[in-house]
Amino acid sequence: MLEQLLIFTRGGLILWTCKELGNALKGSPIDTLIRSCLLEERSGAASYNYDASGAAYTLKWTFHNDLGLVFVAVYQRILHLLYVDDLLAMLKREFSEIYDPKRTVYDDFDETFRQLRMEAEARAEELKKSKPMTKPVNNNKRQGQVQNVGFEGGNKKKGASDGGDAKGRKMENGHTNGKISTDGTKVAVVTNGKENASSNIGAFDVNKLQKLRSKGGKKTDTLVNKGSTVDPKKKITKKNRVWDDSPTESKLDFTDPVDQNGDENAVIVAADEGESMMDKEEIVSSESETEEDEEMEDSKMETKKKGWFSSMFQSIAGKANLEKADLEPALKALKDRLMTKNVAEEIAEKLCESVAASLEGKKLASFTRVSSTVQAAMEEALIRILTPRRSIDILRDVHTAKEQGKPYVVVFVGVNGVGKSTNLAKVAYWLLQHNVSVMMAACDTFRSGAVEQLRTHARRLQIPIFEKGYEKDPAIVAKEAIQEATRNGSDVVLVDTAGRMQDNEPLMRALSKLVNLNSPDLVLFVGEALVGNDAVDQLSKFNQKLADLSTSQNPRLIDGILLTKFDTIDDKVGAALSMVYISGAPVMFVGCGQSYTDLKKLNVKSIVKTLLK
Repeated sequence: MLEQLLIFTRGGLILWTCKELGNALKGSPIDTLIRSCLLEERSGAASYNYDASGAAYTLKWTFHNDLGLVFVAVYQRILHLLYVDDLLAMLKREFSEIYDPKRTVYDDFDETFRQLRMEAEARAEELKKSKPMTKPVNNNKRQGQVQNVGFEGGNKKKGASDGGDAKGRKMENGHTNGKISTDGTKVAVVTNGKENASSNIGAFDVNKLQKLRSKGGKKTDTLVNKGSTVDPKKKITKKNRVWDDSPTESKLDFTDPVDQNGDENAVIVAADEGESMMDKEEIVSSESETEEDEEMEDSKMETKKKGWFSSMFQSIAGKANLEKADLEPALKALKDRLMTKNVAEEIAEKLCESVAASLEGKKLASFTRVSSTVQAAMEEALIRILTPRRSIDILRDVHTAKEQGKPYVVVFVGVNGVGKSTNLAKVAYWLLQHNVSVMMAACDTFRSGAVEQLRTHARRLQIPIFEKGYEKDPAIVAKEAIQEATRNGSDVVLVDTAGRMQDNEPLMRALSKLVNLNSPDLVLFVGEALVGNDAVDQLSKFNQKLADLSTSQNPRLIDGILLTKFDTIDDKVGAALSMVYISGAPVMFVGCGQSYTDLKKLNVKSIVKTLLK
């Protein structure tokens, strides 16, 4: 049973709702669909699932792009209604005939909807009855034949195949799952009594493998014997390498001298490397000439293919309505281009589906081509996705927290080796330039050298650091650091955490505890600009783990993204799009170098231009 059905314009004006289905929906599924799906270029999906307290809905929709109308149906997820897609298509056809842009009330459409609904339900019932019943006996027989074909072939007797399977299942070190021939020379996959040529290419000699194993065993034995002859009293020391043209170096340790308590004796001058790139406006170079040249080349190619008169006539008159077949070549080329720019394949495909859904049925304007129309629609979609939906002015948030008498807490999270500690120091340097007092919290108690690394940055920037050493609970360390910052009057606490893979359950549980216990103002995910398809997996699993392992009803997820190593990727800027699309969080900082000043904002227009050029 349908819960709700409504028709509204792309501007948000509701034209018609079904009064018969006046059920009060729990939560706000329509608003969530518009905010999370339609505005985020996810409209290419078949349906959207909405979970509310005590209810679970499925929403389906269709567009009339030429008129700018949206048709949405809502029903309980437990009911698999087969007629919804058919009903929406009929509604779209009938309503478009009576639609008038000047009219806002369509009360007379209720009777039409009632007839369409009865027709769709009757058609679904007929389709359900007309489906032939499948015979389970035939299916079992087919499955048995498929299973017997395997490696042995289907013409052998059952006993022979069972024996072959038993031999084939004997796997030693994961080398083979097929049947080893009796002469012991080659391994080949046999299907229906014929040898597979592709598998024979990778055939190897079993005797050689056994010889290699025996050699390996002898080698390890000799190594053990040699090791036992070494005198344990003699301590082997590593000698310095002496090059031909350089004098010998007696000193290898150039770190600052420390006393017995571990305190440095050297006098450190605060690092001053100039103005941070965050405060500089980036100038986007105009590349209109090259784009015009490319468009001219494309138009020449199309003219050659279609002929002069037909292409000229179509560009002047315009095409009646864009169909999916017209859009597919341009969308395929656009998808390939996005993937070459390091956009995850899944994201590129969803974007193209969404653009196709927004253009299908739309009238092509005069003097325009399909490829340029698709490119313009994709550009609008990318700008809409990458533009932050909320304020990312951290300095304003810091001053607001300061007025409330509490420090502004930022937690840096991410996988191993992406540059969390280095970019934390860059953020600290940028905050110091705006006269904000900063404290660092060394909550990476897992990686060796992490505390010393952060201590070095704190010493260079001359800011306090709160540390408790290693093998401590990072959540407790962060809590004590925030308390210390409150007592000392620090404006911002930057919390460094251990790098962790998204599948590491114990470390993800510790991170969730840190976030839940301290309720930071900002959770920053630090990710590499070099990453491709793995960006989707990293961010989605980080968000999923933070939600699943949280004890509160409204779990804290990732609030923003810090993109590192941006200076190493040339035009492969797709990781920014993949991360923003999958998480919905904006890119707040971009790391682009080794020094403290190498931190800047994301230039959305520049990224979009690079993705589409």
